[in-house]
Amino acid sequence: MKRISTLIVFMSMACAGFAQAGDPVSWTFTSRKVADKTYEIHLTASLSSPWHTYSQTTPDGGPLPTKIEFTRNPLVTADGKTKEIGKLQTKHEPVFGVDVKQYEGKVDFVQVVKLKTNVKTNVSGNVEYMACDDNQCLPPKSVPFTVAIGGK
Repeated sequence: MKRISTLIVFMSMACAGFAQAGDPVSWTFTSRKVADKTYEIHLTASLSSPWHTYSQTTPDGGPLPTKIEFTRNPLVTADGKTKEIGKLQTKHEPVFGVDVKQYEGKVDFVQVVKLKTNVKTNVSGNVEYMACDDNQCLPPKSVPFTVAIGGK
């Protein structure tokens, strides 16, 4: 029985290690009121070293760009395009044969939204991204998000 318990503990530790190694990007989703009925939606990716993710714009033939889709909400309108805040790097990606825009460490995607009326509601959607290091790229992943805005 003691052997089985020890084996279970080691297998659990190994699985936890694989889970961490397999997901080098963690996301946080927040909102910040910037004016009356105006909010910033922050979609923040934190990447483990040496992983990177790509900008929302990549050249033809390049890797999958980060794609942010907002679910339609009749109470909310987007104000402009989603901005990227982080240390943008341009590097030649030999696998794709093109120069790409990428982020390491941390990147904050910020979308300004406006409420049509002063009510509490949610902004939701999905972030689709791809993470790579110098040796491999993980399959594209889609992460849903929901952020509350409005109210008193």
